[in-house]
Amino acid sequence: MTDAVALAFEEREFTLPHLEGLAGGLAAALRERGVRGGDRVALMSSNRPEFVIAVHAVWRLGAAVVLLSPAWKQAEVEHALAITRPAHALGDHPVLAGLMPMLSLDDPIAPAAGVYPAPEPGADAVLVFSSGTTGLPKAVRHTHASLAAAVEQWRSALRFTAQDRIQVLTPPSHILGLLNILLALRTGAWLRLHRRFDLELMLRHIEKDRITVEMAVAPIALALAAHPDLESYDLSSLRYIMWGATPVSASVAEAVTRRTGVGWLPAYGTSELPVIACAPIGRACLDSVGRPVRGVRLRVVSPETGEVLGPGGIGEIQARSPALMAGYLPDSATAAARSESWYRTGDIGAIDTGGWLRLTDRLKEMIKVRGFQVAPAEVEAVLHAHPAVADCAVFGVPDTADGEAIVAAVQASEPVEPGELSAHVGAWLASYKRPRRVVFVPRIPRLPSGKVLRRVLKEQYGRTSDE
Repeated sequence: MTDAVALAFEEREFTLPHLEGLAGGLAAALRERGVRGGDRVALMSSNRPEFVIAVHAVWRLGAAVVLLSPAWKQAEVEHALAITRPAHALGDHPVLAGLMPMLSLDDPIAPAAGVYPAPEPGADAVLVFSSGTTGLPKAVRHTHASLAAAVEQWRSALRFTAQDRIQVLTPPSHILGLLNILLALRTGAWLRLHRRFDLELMLRHIEKDRITVEMAVAPIALALAAHPDLESYDLSSLRYIMWGATPVSASVAEAVTRRTGVGWLPAYGTSELPVIACAPIGRACLDSVGRPVRGVRLRVVSPETGEVLGPGGIGEIQARSPALMAGYLPDSATAAARSESWYRTGDIGAIDTGGWLRLTDRLKEMIKVRGFQVAPAEVEAVLHAHPAVADCAVFGVPDTADGEAIVAAVQASEPVEPGELSAHVGAWLASYKRPRRVVFVPRIPRLPSGKVLRRVLKEQYGRTSDE
């Protein structure tokens, strides 16, 4: 039905024809400003319907969208512009407006009809940015074909239909937010877009809008588990809550399920390859991110020897998929992300005989203690199970005797001694995995996706253990 609501935002509602008309009007305005096929257009926008309209307007002209996070400061935006070199800009952010001429999304958009050719499948559609947990972010180039493949894989994995209802609270400038917006619009489902993440608003709208599929990253899951009145909300419309971007903290997930009756659906993807694995519906294992989705092939490779490992072998996860990025900007970074025709995820894990994928950590974040590899996520999972730990992150610092020593940054929910936390880890894991030092922090720094900013913690608390 053409008059059905496709997108809701606060008190505003949009049908698909309304969105298409507004996209046509904005496309005409961009064309008047000189936007042509093959151009790159920078978009720096808050979470709002005009973001969705802007993306589709740029695509109608055969141009590519460069998605800039509205949380970025000027230096970060300058870096992004330097490597992507967009010819035009639109948005609602003063930082971008101060760096190049910008068509403002705050200006009224007059709907307009128009006939536009379908974009070439191999043409760039969007440039998103890698998380940048270990340095300056790279631009990830996705074509219309790779993006369409990712949406179809996501729809299949989630068993998502036009009868589903979903809300997006994560930034649409991040691949997960964009993927969920496109999923809803291309499936014909109902979508609510939120201006920002607000837990109370999220819970109220699950109840009010009868949301069927909810998306969560680690900060949202932690907030749900800690909510004192979680049981007061009617969440019975939910089929599941998807957990992505970081390994599932089983104790947190189980606490939410115990209090709400809603189960979790672990999934795994990256900016470079948005959908890699997902748990089968109704058969999730909280210690696994699921099985490869349709169209994705996986293998595990030894980081030391390059040998392809069999079931249970722990190494780097590598993948093949039609949804894989076209490459990075700067292009010089692309070669390092590929091994022959396989994409190197940089994630460490194993695949068992049943095809279940279990991640342990990032290749660059593994801590080497006396020659042993220690995965921060493994230690974090044990710490999360302690009742005094609200959140935590583990990282390594140089140590003369052991190579590296383990430091645990802990956000405590109640008073606790550092020695008690170290002993708690020691009771569950090998002695060399015990934190040498525990530091208490007001909060764990995370990206909007939920990924821990370990480099920030290392800068603040990462003195060597010899000091």
